[in-house]
Amino acid sequence: MRCVLQGWKLGRLGPWGALGPHGPRGIHTLASAGSCSGGEYSHVVVGAGSAGCVLANRLTEDPDERVLLLEAGPKDLYAGSKRLLWKIHMPAALVDNLCDDRYRGGDGPLHVSRGKSGHPLHHAFLEAAQQAGYPFTEDMNGFQQEGFGWMDMTIHKGKRWSTACAYLHPALSRPNLTAEAQTLVSRVLFEGTRAVGVEYIKNGQSHRAYASKEVILSGGVINSPQLLMLSGVGNADDLKKLGIPVVCHLPGVGQNLQDHLEVYIQQACTHPITLHSAQKPLRKVQIGLEWLWRFTGYGATAHLETGGFIRSQPGVPHPDIQFHFLPSQVIDHGRVPTQQEAYQVHVGPMRGTSVGWLKLRSANPHDHPVIQPNYLSTETDIDDFRHCVRLTREIFAQKALAPFRGKELQPGSHVQSDKEIDAFVRAKADSAYHPSCTCKMGQPSDPMAVVDPQTRVLGVENLRVVDASIMPSVVSGNLNAPTIMIAEKAADIIRGRPALWDEDVPVYKPRTLATQR
Repeated sequence: MRCVLQGWKLGRLGPWGALGPHGPRGIHTLASAGSCSGGEYSHVVVGAGSAGCVLANRLTEDPDERVLLLEAGPKDLYAGSKRLLWKIHMPAALVDNLCDDRYRGGDGPLHVSRGKSGHPLHHAFLEAAQQAGYPFTEDMNGFQQEGFGWMDMTIHKGKRWSTACAYLHPALSRPNLTAEAQTLVSRVLFEGTRAVGVEYIKNGQSHRAYASKEVILSGGVINSPQLLMLSGVGNADDLKKLGIPVVCHLPGVGQNLQDHLEVYIQQACTHPITLHSAQKPLRKVQIGLEWLWRFTGYGATAHLETGGFIRSQPGVPHPDIQFHFLPSQVIDHGRVPTQQEAYQVHVGPMRGTSVGWLKLRSANPHDHPVIQPNYLSTETDIDDFRHCVRLTREIFAQKALAPFRGKELQPGSHVQSDKEIDAFVRAKADSAYHPSCTCKMGQPSDPMAVVDPQTRVLGVENLRVVDASIMPSVVSGNLNAPTIMIAEKAADIIRGRPALWDEDVPVYKPRTLATQR
């Protein structure tokens, strides 16, 4: 992987991750196939998420390029207002987005901030982690990832700062960018093995758009491999069974699926200071109105303001467990209201060894693919979760949390043995929404590689994939910032810009590997 990723600098950023719909605000009307000349666009970018918005901005910095950005989701503004689409832009609406079925610092466009709630449970959690022997880190996205501290969140002036806000909105006034929402790309168009455009569905009608230079897929870890397979790029045997003409036999498409899995360790709180009361109907209305009026208050944070990265056991050279602390109880991703005053930690291993896959269900682009993540399919992953549970309990048992500590709600004090912990994990573990790696970057000699180190799809021409799916393995942290940097790097590659190199950058190492902390 080191050879493949040379020149790629991946980071990690806070709890917003790569979630939710960040559909663009369209500014031009798209031409139909009958009126669209083959050279109308230089690039067609499919997907306006964490990667696609970056590409749309960076590629259109060159006025000679004409870019078409197509997004299946809705616009992220209504009548020019963020308030009217508060579910997308209110940081506290994280749960609503999860349950809805429809670098940072410096002078870059991506604003980040740290929590300002000052909640006593966040301070108590950080103190408890230090009492348990873990270091406090001033910047877990900087020199020292290991330890506990305040999370960086992609929130700016009380609003969620997505790549649509950071990259796409400033570029929409450029005459060389066409952006369309609610547009489903059904396949890539090929002449032989050369990608020449895309076919898409808009308002129930089928259209075509052509790219004189390249088609770039940024639809994400599920849609990018799905679209490749629908277009005839994938495992030839699988495609033939569905009647899809094979353009290129590339068996790695949809394979190598990796994700972060996590469990919630929950403790009752003996004082009425959690977010329990904030989730009652009248209080939620008050919080919402304050956010709509001033972009302040409890609605202006995702509340996952503290967390940490630690090593699970002696000998591990880098942090492999991640924590997010929340001064509230979450049940079934927020679908079920909180039952009582409680706090919890989201904890899970970052370097899981279970690998899954996805395949087409049919040749219909509207059909969701079959996804098999194969969670907890290795003994290593099962053992890692035992560490997660026991290490979290140790932190929760520290003096700093004593004034607030009630009984353990989940998994419960009766769950102690390996077998009991394993059963709890299997019953309660959930995705941390970090799927990746389904269009693996690698050398052409790798039979499972889908793209080369320049993000070009192997075996075909004029086609790239630029999103989290090209990661060879899942990163040790959240995916949003790494995905943005993948797109920044890819934009430089496409534009022929030289690689950026950091010279003599210090690399943090634990003082000893003989102990776990």
